[in-house]
Amino acid sequence: MSRLLMLIAIAALVYLLFKSYRKNIPPQDKTLTEDMVRCAQCGVHLPKGESVQSQDQFFCSTAHRDAYLK
Repeated sequence: MSRLLMLIAIAALVYLLFKSYRKNIPPQDKTLTEDMVRCAQCGVHLPKGESVQSQDQFFCSTAHRDAYLK
């Protein structure tokens, strides 16, 4: 009977240690976002950093930019 109580006490202690350890870990910042823009030629949305910009318009490729400006 005393062994069972000892095992329960050890399990409770381990649980409390893990619980307090998880509280001390700072949360990771997952808010790395980028503005999305719409291609003026085909309408597809893509990240602003991957787009081609010309005359205040955004395009998904140089081919779409050239076709739009003709």
